[in-house]
Amino acid sequence: MRKPDLRLTFFAFAFFSATLAIHAQDGIVTVEQNKDIDKLLEFKKDVRSTIDAFVIQVYNGPRGGAQSARSQVATLFPDWSNTIEYESPNYKIWLGNFRTRLEADRALMKVKKSYPDALVLRPKKNR
Repeated sequence: MRKPDLRLTFFAFAFFSATLAIHAQDGIVTVEQNKDIDKLLEFKKDVRSTIDAFVIQVYNGPRGGAQSARSQVATLFPDWSNTIEYESPNYKIWLGNFRTRLEADRALMKVKKSYPDALVLRPKKNR
């Protein structure tokens, strides 16, 4: 019984030694892509930034108040765009340009500190 155990041990040792000696192949991958793909990606980013998916309405009322509200919004929130929209008979100040409702809700929490009546809406022109 000693000899089969010794043979088995020898073959197991030889097998494990051989598997340790095997190395994976090393290689270098180069990606060649058309330069127009980068232009298309930039264009897509620009298009997505012009779509008003969700906005925060901070003001709704007459034109005089809209002008002053817009200047206040521009100073309080310089990172977000603001626009004046006219919907008869009132002017509205819309803040931001948010792709998802989650982004708009997060921004709304900041805006509500200055404008407690602010609300998130999705403009009709984008539906």
